[in-house]
Amino acid sequence: MASSCLNSLILPPCSLPRRVAETCASLSSSYPALNPTSSSTGGALKPIVINGDPPTFVSAPGRRIVAVGDVHGDLDQARCALEIAGVLSSDGQDLWTGGETVLIQLGDVLDRGEEEIAILSLLRSLDIQAKAQGGAVFQVNGNHETMNVEGDFRYVDSGAFDECSDFLAYLGDHQYNWENAFLGWIGESKRWREDRKLSQNQWGPWNLVKRQKGVIARSILLRPGGPLACELARHAVVLKINDWVFCHGGLLPRHVAYGVERMNYEVSHWMRGVSEDDTSPNFPFIATKGFDSVVWNRLYSRDMLGLEGYQINQIQSVLEETLQLLGAKAMVVGHTPQTTGVNCKYNCSIWCIDVGMSSGVLNSRPEVLEIVENKARVIRSKRDRFSELQAVDYT
Repeated sequence: MASSCLNSLILPPCSLPRRVAETCASLSSSYPALNPTSSSTGGALKPIVINGDPPTFVSAPGRRIVAVGDVHGDLDQARCALEIAGVLSSDGQDLWTGGETVLIQLGDVLDRGEEEIAILSLLRSLDIQAKAQGGAVFQVNGNHETMNVEGDFRYVDSGAFDECSDFLAYLGDHQYNWENAFLGWIGESKRWREDRKLSQNQWGPWNLVKRQKGVIARSILLRPGGPLACELARHAVVLKINDWVFCHGGLLPRHVAYGVERMNYEVSHWMRGVSEDDTSPNFPFIATKGFDSVVWNRLYSRDMLGLEGYQINQIQSVLEETLQLLGAKAMVVGHTPQTTGVNCKYNCSIWCIDVGMSSGVLNSRPEVLEIVENKARVIRSKRDRFSELQAVDYT
């Protein structure tokens, strides 16, 4: 089992100028928990230790944890959620303001929006900055990430095909140096998008050719072994941080029996196009395919109103068994939009944090889950959109 210590890395913070969504106002200073974390005793926190490649088990002693759900290609809403979480500056510079906070994004960055690569670039930039301050940023892959690597582009926004074309050209401008191009994209994507809109009228009857170019670019980037697929391969499908389990859809006892680190390893190798022999890597079915796979499962996040009492008891029993096998307190999932906002079910053993914030889904107000000392609360904007924050505490 691979292990690494984040705080041993000396990395300079990135400063990548970028406009933040105009609808996001500065965070209220009346919520001290939104400020960078520090040890309750006033001393330095112990280092963050990661086990697994991709990360599977994370020990982050004393850290504040914030979780953000599905963002589906909506960069403005993603930025708003990160500001609400207290980890992104509101000055348009895309700077990490979370100190030693641990941020986790629960997947479905792809599809239904047009700025997917920009969001992924922003999260990677924030991760580099966070490590320099004793924090960290993690992502887990969702069903829309695995669908795209599989070549399923049914839910791709037309603007996202255009972004793939632009980014592939931008990557070529950087002599195909992935690190430079990928980290720089969050600062350059706006200019490329504006240039593209200015030239749209010139395409006219050639729109079909333009779309084909976008499909080809997306296929190059996201096929197994493609550069963007390899970037996604850095992330897990299941991640345990301290006593909390994070995954996109939901974890079942059979997944734990199969091995969460094994699943993460197999999905990562499939995305990288890597095999132990000369054959193609095995498709990671248990994690990515089927209604009860890790990225597709809706058992815990479905509406309880239509369930009978015995069904609720059965689901709660399955959830308790899963958590017991993992030695976890609770599970946090995305995948299923919650029209009532972030909420918990089954004695708060499951937290559902997909609020459908993307304009391509419900365009709802962003909300985030905050975990401090094993206690969770929801942080959301009030109805007048981002002018003030409110927090709802749970025991």
